[in-house]
Amino acid sequence: MEVLLQAKDAADWIYRGEGAANLVVAYTGSSPCFVGKVLRVHKVSTTGSECETALAALTIQECLLWKEIDDLVLAPTREIAEHLYVQHVMCPLLGSEHVDSGTCVFVAKEFLEAVERNVLSQRPSWRVNDAKANTRCESALLLSDLSVFPHSALKDEFCISVEIKQPKCGFLPTSRYIADENYVKRCITRFKMHQELKLHQGKISKISEYDPLDLFSGSLERVNKAMKDLIFTPQNNLRVFLNGSLIFGGSGGIADSTSCLNEGLLEDALKCVILAEDGMRTTNFLHLVAEAVSRPGLLDRLLEVQKLDKFDIEGAIHAYYNVISQPCPVCRVFKEDKKKLLERYTSLHSDPLSKSLKIVKDYLIAATAKDLSIMISFRPTEKRVMGSSNGIVSLKSNSQCFEYKASFIDLDMKPLKKMAHYFELDQKIFRHYSQMVKSNIYSERVASIKDTLHHEQTSAVEDVSHTRDSSVIGA
Repeated sequence: MEVLLQAKDAADWIYRGEGAANLVVAYTGSSPCFVGKVLRVHKVSTTGSECETALAALTIQECLLWKEIDDLVLAPTREIAEHLYVQHVMCPLLGSEHVDSGTCVFVAKEFLEAVERNVLSQRPSWRVNDAKANTRCESALLLSDLSVFPHSALKDEFCISVEIKQPKCGFLPTSRYIADENYVKRCITRFKMHQELKLHQGKISKISEYDPLDLFSGSLERVNKAMKDLIFTPQNNLRVFLNGSLIFGGSGGIADSTSCLNEGLLEDALKCVILAEDGMRTTNFLHLVAEAVSRPGLLDRLLEVQKLDKFDIEGAIHAYYNVISQPCPVCRVFKEDKKKLLERYTSLHSDPLSKSLKIVKDYLIAATAKDLSIMISFRPTEKRVMGSSNGIVSLKSNSQCFEYKASFIDLDMKPLKKMAHYFELDQKIFRHYSQMVKSNIYSERVASIKDTLHHEQTSAVEDVSHTRDSSVIGA
């Protein structure tokens, strides 16, 4: 961290996007140290305490959780700890070829204040109201700009990149700790259930047909379907860049309304990269992405890490209260209402601390793997190597070949205290979905009864009419 970014440097950094925890700015200057880089700046809630700073590193319980990694436990700030988490935990699990752990650089308070001012007008208003750059941070994370192809030598060559934001959980849970009445969690993906809650809350205007199980299926046909569903309803789950500039999708996480370009304009923007007839470029581009995603190794490894969550949050939450040495409020509710479930969880509270620590640690690592993003960049190449060649994909329609680079980004270390939030959100999602299903069943039954009554009334009228007609005829 020999470099110190100061106020005069802020003009060279432009808004790229943001998530809940970080603001991302891209470098536009000429310094060799920063060309082809983005900077992740930690954010702080606008409603939080002014004392919330980057100076607080890991909590005592988190030090216990990660005690096997000395560098992580001894990190002086949260930002450095998160950098070391990617380096020591996620990189070995997902593969160093797919992870850029980045470099921590010093940032002056004046630099962060200037960046905050410069990007303010480009940030979505709800993001501005929710959080701001944490100007009390002493460092930020410098990463490769994965929206452009790495080590590009030619200025006039084109690079197209796709970011699949938060592809979500790629499997259905089977944990024995899932309550019997919550059986639907074993059949319906959390993403689909969460869509219903978001629609109810007004966070989205349309339900997405995207199913994470399609993306992780290993079937090229199903992966193609997943990509089509994402581009039809991108929400905050898909963005496309051309030479580092956003050409499709939202910049700050709004579900529907901030899409940069519609699908028709995306089709036109792909002219310089995809050789195809009008109306077919977007389709071919999605095929290209599906080919890269379906290659063995990428999503296979990600799914393995996600499956470290063996207990589901319904089981892991009990281990969490063991770790923080507090009475379990979940069990207190069950004690009053669900005695059979209480018996099922008793064994978890009887486990040694070492087992509880492993359950919680694995759950948090899996949470990172469910919440990361996948960035894949492509550039046309003259190479005509098919199939087995690593890093090359081709379009079957015209045999056009592309070099590609796939990376995992947004590998944030999840705070231990977030376990309670995960449980509460899980229950909220399930309760809403269950109520919706019951309401739909009730509505269907009411509609069925109404149809039956209407049919009976119509039949009765017809019978009366028939009787009258008969009487007239008889007369």
